[in-house]
Amino acid sequence: MAAEVRKAVFPVAGLGTRFLPATKATAKEMLPVVDKPIIQYAVEEAVEAGITELVFVTARAKRAIEDHFDRSPELEGELESRGKADQLREVRDILPPGVSCLYVRQAQALGLGHAVLCARPAVGEECFAVILPDDLIHHEGAGCLAQMTETFEREGCSLVAVESVDPDDTARWGIVDVAGSAERVSTLSGIVEKPPPAEAPSNLGVVGRYLFRPGIFEALETTPRGAGGEYQLTDAIARMARSERVAAYRFSGRRYDCGSKLGFLEATVELGRKHPEVGDRFSAFLAGIR
Repeated sequence: MAAEVRKAVFPVAGLGTRFLPATKATAKEMLPVVDKPIIQYAVEEAVEAGITELVFVTARAKRAIEDHFDRSPELEGELESRGKADQLREVRDILPPGVSCLYVRQAQALGLGHAVLCARPAVGEECFAVILPDDLIHHEGAGCLAQMTETFEREGCSLVAVESVDPDDTARWGIVDVAGSAERVSTLSGIVEKPPPAEAPSNLGVVGRYLFRPGIFEALETTPRGAGGEYQLTDAIARMARSERVAAYRFSGRRYDCGSKLGFLEATVELGRKHPEVGDRFSAFLAGIR
């Protein structure tokens, strides 16, 4: 049986340049989809999967993320004095009891692989998850990470979440090479960062959810810089797959690329329509647009 996964790493050091000027003074992970920041959706998915230790790999100007998951006595006192019990509960329950946060600084922007490696002192030699908050994944049942932790307990190997992508669009993705690409869990034999369509081994693109055994850290330390002169996580996964089993996992759910303007708008509209407070009225508003 695989070891219990208690820790999740959130690489949140990026500058968010695709959302300038909104992100000039605000962390992109704090942009709200309806009434919750993007990072909170990711944290809620982790907590649902049984994660109790949240490791945020941050950079300068990311203090808002720390503040969001901290207590705010002044705000709580004001809400309590005004009798706003529901809002007070929402503020206090952002993190449930027993869940803790740790913040690690990525001093240089050297790629996703480098960001994950920065978390090693906090993770140690445990199995752990990596969640990229830009990929907001919604599912009416168990979340993507909960699906993966259940599979991890059964398979006992590192897992990489994937989904089918447009074959003409592979140059935007990390693409996996697997046997039995129609299977929900397929052993990974290779992974390529942003290959042109003619060179792509499949149309299965890597999504921002991973479950790793500790061997990924050794792979990261011995993998040279790759595409863009950065330390690519995909290159380290390919190296690790040569010495131990790594599997691609096809999750259930809808992924929104909230790192892009279009994906962010799609998530806002779709989740706005499902929102228990405003969903019906918002849907009626959309239906009336000409």
